Amino acid sequence: MNNHQIGLMIIFLGVLLILGGALIWTGAFSWFGRLPGDIRIESGNVSIFIPFTSMILLSLALSLLLGAINKLF
Repeated sequence: MNNHQIGLMIIFLGVLLILGGALIWTGAFSWFGRLPGDIRIESGNVSIFIPFTSMILLSLALSLLLGAINKLF
């Protein structure tokens, strides 16, 4: 991988971070962590949260994104 490809990859990742930050800031991901299958247990002073479904979706999205980046570069 030469310097030109590394530079393009850094620019691409920067643009993705900016877009992701803007979406989070506007509240577009307010549903994340409240999906069916996310486990929330509250009892007295103890609160346990296990975002099972949300993490599966995040893993799938990142796998697809990294697979696409791998094909491009």
